[in-house]
Amino acid sequence: MSEPIIEIVVPCYNEAERLDGDRFLAWLSAHPHYRLCFVNDGSTDATLSCLKALAEVNPARVRVHDLGSNSGKGEAVRHGLLAVLGANKATYMGYFDADQSTPLTELPRLVQVLETRPQCLMALGSRVLLMGYDIQRKAWRHYLGRLYATLSSQVLDLPIYDTQCGAKVMRVCPEWRRLLGSPFLTRWVFDVELISRMVRFEREMRPHIDPRKLLVEVPVCRWVDVRGSKVTAFDGVVALADLSRLYFVHRRPWPASE
Repeated sequence: MSEPIIEIVVPCYNEAERLDGDRFLAWLSAHPHYRLCFVNDGSTDATLSCLKALAEVNPARVRVHDLGSNSGKGEAVRHGLLAVLGANKATYMGYFDADQSTPLTELPRLVQVLETRPQCLMALGSRVLLMGYDIQRKAWRHYLGRLYATLSSQVLDLPIYDTQCGAKVMRVCPEWRRLLGSPFLTRWVFDVELISRMVRFEREMRPHIDPRKLLVEVPVCRWVDVRGSKVTAFDGVVALADLSRLYFVHRRPWPASE
């Protein structure tokens, strides 16, 4: 049996100073079945030039998708995943943060979950501070994250511990084209909206499937709060408003036209 191809989307906005291209290239060198799709989200610094330089080093396994103007992380991820689906080569796809706050070494653990659980559509990295794990987060981000997690669980009616960790891998299947076909309604909690779309769609198409079998959370062994994050406390307030909006959307049936 041939090895699965995994393509990871990396959204980038003004990451020229933080992007460690050598680490990405080293990862690809050591893991021949992985591909990277960098999405430049309208950066105003030298990010696009940095990404093009990476693609020139390994054009067969690195590609760059330029949005032209800033659309937000969620839309950058959505466009990147659609590009992966359009290429029709990957067995699994996902997205990781450009700053590698979640190390790339966590990727095989997420893929393994999908390999061993045929019903699972998405493996989510989860930042759980356990003995023997290295999770480094600012206190305010940790407590704000716990608030989001509690509210997200209420929105989705699922016992999810961490929806916002930027490390997710999905099984490639035809449904994703419909789930990703329209722009996200929310800007800061697109991860929750993506899960909501998946659950709503499966609820309509396969009502006999327990939604809790569609997702598996995997505690990441290491996560570091990298300096230079563009998330602010004000963004957290906006995210709370997005969650309240999503609460009502999640309870609607999946549109027949989508």
